[in-house]
Amino acid sequence: MRIAVRIILVSMGLFVTGTSLLGQTADTTHATPQNQQKGPATDEIIAVPNRPTFASTAEMVQLGVFEVEYGFEAAKGHQNINGLLKWGAVKNLELWFLNNPVEQDSGTAGLGDSGAGFKYKLFPQKKARPTLAVLYIATLPTARPELGVGATAHLAQILVSKDFGKHHFDVNEGVQFVGRPLSSGFDRTYFTALSYFRPLRGKWGYTGEIAGFSRRNATTSATMTLLNAATYSLSPRLVLDGGAYVAAYGQLPRVTVFAGVTYSIANLYHLRPSHRSSSASISPSAN
Repeated sequence: MRIAVRIILVSMGLFVTGTSLLGQTADTTHATPQNQQKGPATDEIIAVPNRPTFASTAEMVQLGVFEVEYGFEAAKGHQNINGLLKWGAVKNLELWFLNNPVEQDSGTAGLGDSGAGFKYKLFPQKKARPTLAVLYIATLPTARPELGVGATAHLAQILVSKDFGKHHFDVNEGVQFVGRPLSSGFDRTYFTALSYFRPLRGKWGYTGEIAGFSRRNATTSATMTLLNAATYSLSPRLVLDGGAYVAAYGQLPRVTVFAGVTYSIANLYHLRPSHRSSSASISPSAN
């Protein structure tokens, strides 16, 4: 509970600071969760990034759309490449696959952990009501113990997203059960995050976040991070990001820089070629 209270208090200062730096906003369409929800009547694909924040948006990719998010982060003694694959399998349901193909900590490098899960939207934003979704991820220990959790972990979160004009907020609350590598049972840790996004001039955007995990066990202390980043929409379906997050406390590098990309590849349900009917393709021959 103490970490949640600290996050709420500090987030107020983060919001005021971020808003003062934003400047005037141009009337330009951006690939953001709020635009995806209000999306056009056409079949245009619009990216719905979860990057670069630790928080996940409650908004969804469009039905059938396959989207990828990849990025890297670097800090003193720590580097990785991280990825997320998302597919809008059915209405209001995303299937997720996560993987860190490269992980390096304190001179040890190798494959990172992987994960699989889903996000399900319970109901969309309407007037004063926010978008509400649930997220579940199972972490698979594909990394060596010194590079990953060393055991299976289960994460369950409630995701809340709300737009106030051009200001977009995501709030996450969740719990993670992490297996104990050398004994039975699970350790428990709680996750809280508040992220903010606002479009800037042209294709630029700003995002800020405060997030943290509670203490997991005697050797893994609580953490809290403060993130600031810029986004740039090359197109509605392709978004770049870059920035840094600072460890307010916890066993994390003091400053970590990152950059990444979100790209909506295609609507997999629209890849089947259309066929003309046999009656249209075969003309009667004249005698």
